[in-house]
Amino acid sequence: MEWFWLVLAAYIVGSIPVGLILGKLIWKKDLRKFGSRNIGATNAWRVLGKKAGLLVFILDFVKGQLGVMLGACIIGTPAALVLGGFMAVIGHITSVFAGFKGGKGVATGLGVLALLMPRVMLIVVIVWLALVIVTRYVSVGSIFAAVLTPVLAAFFKVPNEYFAFALAAAAVIVWRHKENIKRLKEGHENKF
Repeated sequence: MEWFWLVLAAYIVGSIPVGLILGKLIWKKDLRKFGSRNIGATNAWRVLGKKAGLLVFILDFVKGQLGVMLGACIIGTPAALVLGGFMAVIGHITSVFAGFKGGKGVATGLGVLALLMPRVMLIVVIVWLALVIVTRYVSVGSIFAAVLTPVLAAFFKVPNEYFAFALAAAAVIVWRHKENIKRLKEGHENKF
């Protein structure tokens, strides 16, 4: 029964649509109607400005950490930490409070990595930032960072449960970027 409560609690925490709530309450804009129509940090940055984008990023990041902490508090095993973090990512992507739509999982996934694999997260963030600066495409940085995560996890010989998270999260994040990949191929992707 504890596992059920962990899945439910972490999913609900991840489902809190920070970008949507802040956009409506503070900036009086529904992110689902502007830009990429995504409620994540990148669209918040583009539509609402730098401060909003940074705030949404930080709060989405914290959601991932809260998922891991729920796993630690409710059950306490490495598998529980991973499941809590992963369900927070899934909640962010398929928010029950936003019609089962959400962000792409990058910031929330980084929040999970920060607690489970801080060295991996640090390298991934540096690579992401470098790619965004060079290419001006957030999607390129995000996709490459997602693919790099399980490679680094294997290199650092993290516990099997953590490696499983790295693989699963990478697959989900790349899948969430399928439209970006299509636009990149067609030359229509928006630059940052």
